Amino acid sequence: MELRKIGSSDIQVAPWAFGGNVFGWTVDEQMSFRLLDAFVDAGLNLVDTADTYSRWKPGNKGGESETIIGKWMKQGGKRDKVIISTKVGSDMGDGKKGVSKKYILQAAEDSLKRLQTDHIDLYWTHFDDVATPVEETLEAYAQLVKEGKVRVIGTSNMSPERIQESLNVSKEKGYPAYQALQPLYNLYDREGYETKYEQIALDNNLGVFPYYALASGFLTGKYRSEADFAKSPRGQGASKYLNARGYNILKELDDVAAKHSTTPAAIAIAWLVAQPGITAPIASATKPAQMEDLAKGAQLKLQEEDVKKLDEASKY
Repeated sequence: MELRKIGSSDIQVAPWAFGGNVFGWTVDEQMSFRLLDAFVDAGLNLVDTADTYSRWKPGNKGGESETIIGKWMKQGGKRDKVIISTKVGSDMGDGKKGVSKKYILQAAEDSLKRLQTDHIDLYWTHFDDVATPVEETLEAYAQLVKEGKVRVIGTSNMSPERIQESLNVSKEKGYPAYQALQPLYNLYDREGYETKYEQIALDNNLGVFPYYALASGFLTGKYRSEADFAKSPRGQGASKYLNARGYNILKELDDVAAKHSTTPAAIAIAWLVAQPGITAPIASATKPAQMEDLAKGAQLKLQEEDVKKLDEASKY
């Protein structure tokens, strides 16, 4: 498996990150363990989660995904097999949110406990809080890095202006700098990243980890009409893609997948992996067969003509 560096750090990851938002939501603990075992056995190593996963499920309070990953690492002695990526800043309820120094330091301790580890490899600003100066946020990360609790930091859902400001402040004050960017990016959702963020990532050598890499499952080909939404609790999220452009993308995915004797999902991942500056797309799986599919996509080298066809079908 080809490994890619996270920005200018010494951390290397395989080109597909397992999206841990499904753990404790659409996947129970037992299946989560099976999927994580298969993921590592396939030569993959980056598991992406967040403190809030999966707070939205009735009866959950947040932290379920981190807890499951922590149990899996502890029980199987697998901590050294994975790069753990988690996040801070999203709303955990009871006023627990934001990126103030005080909150980040406490949230990091909570995540470390749930993960049953002494360090987080990649710690993300999940959602920005513009009321907090970027200096304060970076100061918190500087303390965590100094204490050995965090290795590298990344940013997601932050404006291009605040990202650039953060990079400038890190340089001026000697704080750890963001080494990674987690944007919404996939074959359908291209415009936002390509017009506002791609150049910042390339200019600053930020590792890019696209989320919703499969457009809420739409790019797997599972949802081709509204009648298909019942196939999954997440099905409704694909409704915005059912239009002429969406169908055009699916047709090209089907054609390229047939050519390579694989699935649309694998091709959608392979297209992202082929884009400049992309480190590892983030996508989740709920069944071992889906996981095998995505692992194939991470290793598949598309031909130039394949990429061009997909670019053309998905142009905006």
